[in-house]
Amino acid sequence: MLIKLLFIILLLLMVMCLFRALPAIIKGQSSRPLSHYLGRRLLIAVILFGLVVIALMTGVIQPNPNPYTL
Repeated sequence: MLIKLLFIILLLLMVMCLFRALPAIIKGQSSRPLSHYLGRRLLIAVILFGLVVIALMTGVIQPNPNPYTL
């Protein structure tokens, strides 16, 4: 359950980075360059992907064996 909470927190951080970059995109001027926000979002995505792979390999989370059946 803790790993799923960590996934949700990381996804919320990604969304927060998107909203923090929004004024820089709209106005074109910001105290930080747009690449700063993109870099943070990319770092969070890499961490999230790594955690998913590690959780799948250790058996903490289970993939759906047959995703197309109800």
